[in-house]
Amino acid sequence: MNYNHRRPLLLLSNDDGYQAKGINSLVEMLRPMADLLVCAPEGPRSGYSCAFTANDPLRLTKRHDEPGLAVYSCTGTPVDCVKLALDQLLPIGADGQQRRPDMVIGGINHGDNGSVNAHYSGTMGVTMEGCLKYIPSVAFSLCDHDPDADFTPLAPYVASITRQVLEQGLPKGVCLNVNFPLVKQFRGVKVCRMAFGTWHNEVETRHHSRGYDYYWMIGHYRNDEPEAEDTDNWALTRGYIAITPTTMDVTAHDYLQTMKQQWNTCGSKL
Repeated sequence: MNYNHRRPLLLLSNDDGYQAKGINSLVEMLRPMADLLVCAPEGPRSGYSCAFTANDPLRLTKRHDEPGLAVYSCTGTPVDCVKLALDQLLPIGADGQQRRPDMVIGGINHGDNGSVNAHYSGTMGVTMEGCLKYIPSVAFSLCDHDPDADFTPLAPYVASITRQVLEQGLPKGVCLNVNFPLVKQFRGVKVCRMAFGTWHNEVETRHHSRGYDYYWMIGHYRNDEPEAEDTDNWALTRGYIAITPTTMDVTAHDYLQTMKQQWNTCGSKL
């Protein structure tokens, strides 16, 4: 692939597979502003979060190559795709050094990645891996699981958010989780926190005719703070686009000082 070094270079991946409509719509939205390297799983990898492959070999397959756009599929997880792309697929610059992407983008995901879903999401895994490599990273998701979902209304927002991150960057250790509601017309954009929620009835038991039980992981999501107006769930259920700044530092800073004081007091007795 020939890259234009005067244009930004974006690395795209997802957890729905390289053939999914979401990532191909994302390609069409971003091609006017940047060169694109796509490295995505060869098939669906929803729920893989930040998992990577440690015990099996991985394969890359070039699916498409033209000026400004290269598409590869990978047999591994979404995080594997990012790791392999950064190590194996980036162009070499005139200085002989491997060029780094200006952004890593996950999506567009078929389905909601708000609230606690972000912890399970392979799309967020893409974005977190980019963030861990100190590359500005964003995840885009649409609250629609339909394989033929209409992503057209997202285009101006995806372009605007991408352009803003390219121009302004993001703080070290912070990525963006952007979720779009399934509505005819967006009411606007809300910058908000992740809602606390839980999944219930997650396991469905079936009995096989050969005499053993087997299980489907399903479940129903419940927003545990439905009246809180500063959360992504509140925004999405009311037709707003929800943008949640997400940090890689999982330290409980609010509790850190309290715990230090408690342990300094009793630590000599441990």
